[in-house]
Amino acid sequence: MTTEVNQVTFADLAALMKKGAGVTVDPRELESRADAPFGEFGLDSLGLLGIVGELENRRGRALPTDAERCKSPRAFLDLVNGALTTGA
Repeated sequence: MTTEVNQVTFADLAALMKKGAGVTVDPRELESRADAPFGEFGLDSLGLLGIVGELENRRGRALPTDAERCKSPRAFLDLVNGALTTGA
């Protein structure tokens, strides 16, 4: 496994939710309910902020400011992966 990952996956997000917010969710459930609000998985805004911080630490650069305001896993991954792809 390399340290530079091009895309954040549902499995990555589930691991970040566990590490950054103490929320355990099956990655398959996260993917199958990708448009469900984060709150349905037990993740609040502070937990999402922790996930954003962890990703920024791993990447060594800031994510878009809207990342911490995303309402669902799909919205979060689309925004983050779009930023990673464009280098924004």
